[in-house]
Amino acid sequence: MNYQTPRGTYDILPEDVRKWHDMEAKLHRIAALYNYEEIRTPYFEDTGVFAREGDSSDMVNKEMYSFGNEDSYTLRPEGTAGVIRAFDQHKLYGSMELPARFYYVGPMFRHERPQKGRQRQFTQFGVENIGLKDPYLDAETIALGIDIVKSMGISSVKVCINTLGDDASRAAYNTALKEYFAPHIDTMCPDCKRRLVQNPLRILDCKDDHDHPAMKGAPKLRDYLSEESKTYFEEVLKALDAMGIPYEIDERLVRGLDYYTHTVFEVISTRPESGAQATIFGGGRYDHLVEYFGGPELSGMGFAIGLERLLALAGEDGYAFPEKPRTDVYVIGLGNVGTAPLAIAKQVRDAGYSAVANFAQRSLKAQFKSADRLHARYIVIAGEEELKNGTVNIKDTDAKTQETVAVNDLIKTLKEREK
Repeated sequence: MNYQTPRGTYDILPEDVRKWHDMEAKLHRIAALYNYEEIRTPYFEDTGVFAREGDSSDMVNKEMYSFGNEDSYTLRPEGTAGVIRAFDQHKLYGSMELPARFYYVGPMFRHERPQKGRQRQFTQFGVENIGLKDPYLDAETIALGIDIVKSMGISSVKVCINTLGDDASRAAYNTALKEYFAPHIDTMCPDCKRRLVQNPLRILDCKDDHDHPAMKGAPKLRDYLSEESKTYFEEVLKALDAMGIPYEIDERLVRGLDYYTHTVFEVISTRPESGAQATIFGGGRYDHLVEYFGGPELSGMGFAIGLERLLALAGEDGYAFPEKPRTDVYVIGLGNVGTAPLAIAKQVRDAGYSAVANFAQRSLKAQFKSADRLHARYIVIAGEEELKNGTVNIKDTDAKTQETVAVNDLIKTLKEREK
């Protein structure tokens, strides 16, 4: 049978895995600089963790992989909900310093049409800080994401930011949107008809009706913001200015999930060829998720980065990914030497060097070719006569020298050459 990867998935081959390791090392390092701790949640959860009542997002309504008979479970389509569920379940609000700072890295799953930069199984890095509602924390969260993007050599970016206001502001705005879009809704897409009932704010984020004539005259959220919401947003912008992070206010930015309040943002690639895949990461503040899962009234702030897209942009911007590391030692066996190459390679690895031993009966020329393909620094030649005398030959491929040493002195010799 000629099996292929399922639609919307892909293999990461060894050459590309090295790129992932390089990127992941930066993610862990930068998260630690901001004092975030890693959290790992299940790949699937009870469907109710994601499908909250009245949720109007496309993710919940059209893109989830759900399964089960009596109980319904869903492969996680995003990371925030699982983190908050874990925070509440384990009552971390009682044992951790607040705000609790978490980060996660792992696969997510959405049943959507595969395209460049968008797969059905994809990998996200995300952060969540829970327990403090503060505009300066919002700005610092954005700064963390910017540091990650810059660490991958991506410089052509901009921050798009908006505020959704507090509950009262959004309620007033939603009422205005319902009244405004009601006469036009019959000429809009089916999703917008659903959104008009569930969450009219999401109409502004519609990709199908983006250029609909009614969009141009839609009410502006700024006209419905409370003074408190305006002040909060001004403080976020002031903090970004203080850190030297440029931004653009985008009043149509609402993000794709229903739980956001106050600050929402996206960091976008400004390279013209990025096109529809320009968004690198995005997120925002949420005020009611902790309560939803049974915890106290605590606010949160976070974002998520699609790592496939981050890698692609880094490559396009000329980021220098590390080369395949060379092998330290290749052990050649000549003649009837039995397990000697295996034992020598083990000895070398125990000393902290990488090693490959030849097991097959092959010519000396073929074994040297293998060592060359692995870019081996040292070639240890274990022949029958040498081993009878308790010795091996060491060839230094950089210095282009060769010497005979006692097997028991092999590691000592390697270390001396590293000085």
